[in-house]
Amino acid sequence: MSRRASRGSARGLLRALGGRRGREEAPTGPGAPGLGAPGPGALGPGEERVVLYGRAGCHLCADARAVVTAVAGRVGAGVREVDVDAPEPADEPGGRPGALAERYGELVPVVVVDGVQHAVYHVDAGRLEAALRRPPA
Repeated sequence: MSRRASRGSARGLLRALGGRRGREEAPTGPGAPGLGAPGPGALGPGEERVVLYGRAGCHLCADARAVVTAVAGRVGAGVREVDVDAPEPADEPGGRPGALAERYGELVPVVVVDGVQHAVYHVDAGRLEAALRRPPA
């Protein structure tokens, strides 16, 4: 499959799920296990405003984690990571096991800021910082 066809398929899937900037409420809950050991600054001194959904072994998730933790650390926002394949029960929409993996499938990483989907696959540091500098809605 060509790179262009692959991108087109992903865009179609994103559109079907409400697009990149959908106003989808993100499931939340304490005690998420994360996607591995978070780096320094992963949990900022501020309130938890960012949720990074991903999975272990995902190179795009590792790239997103690096951007998210750096930006969140700069602005003092808290970050929580949720592994869509092994979430805490409180992170599953409706408490239904497997719901996060179904929802996000191969669309990880997904970054949610203040309960609104912010990015899928790649995180733009400037755009994320601008979103975190705005007061929560």
